[in-house]
Amino acid sequence: MTSTARNSLLDPKVRTVIDRVWAMQAELNPPTVAKLMADMAQRETPYTHREIVEIFVPGSFSCPPETGRSLYALVRAIRPKVVVEFGTAHGFSTLHIAAALRDNGEGRIYGSEMHAPKAKAARDHLAEAGLGDWAEVLEGDASESLAAVSNVDLLYLDGWVDHYLDVLQAVERNFRPGAFIQADDVGLDWSKTREGTKAYLAYVGDPGNGYSSVTFSDYQGFVQSSFVGRP
Repeated sequence: MTSTARNSLLDPKVRTVIDRVWAMQAELNPPTVAKLMADMAQRETPYTHREIVEIFVPGSFSCPPETGRSLYALVRAIRPKVVVEFGTAHGFSTLHIAAALRDNGEGRIYGSEMHAPKAKAARDHLAEAGLGDWAEVLEGDASESLAAVSNVDLLYLDGWVDHYLDVLQAVERNFRPGAFIQADDVGLDWSKTREGTKAYLAYVGDPGNGYSSVTFSDYQGFVQSSFVGRP
């Protein structure tokens, strides 16, 4: 397939869905964040994947619009054939990546979501935007569902940061040489003190594990890595 001179983020059908999902997130998330902060203040043990899913059920957490646009630009530039995503929720970031794949004329994104109604909503949003042929939302634990995807060119991590390393290591054996990894939210105040965040940053920061990484500081913080292979 060949690429076309288009920007699907300007497609009214795509734009309508993206704007609606973002508006929904902006409305739903503040009370969910407040509840999470209160719970974390008393929490002494790590959250399991299922516990985090249950806490986040009332919300719809995903990247902000500027990160969505940067993901679109990244995918247009590096032209991945296989993208996997940890933390699909209602499909906000998935829509941006799928739009870029469509504009590239090739590729597929495999999202992951443990909450069945959110997975269905993400599929519905992709279909409504006309992007369903470029995406598949897998239900279940990402460290299991995404581990079954082969020849991965790009991994986007935007779920609960404590589980980033679990997902990375599950997908790692299926990376193509030079695979690109972006991990969001590592600089948020509630993330910086998390042991899972520290473990992830230490792992991708060690060249012996096969990664070349750089960390960026914005209001949420993120780290970009390339899997260059172990020495």
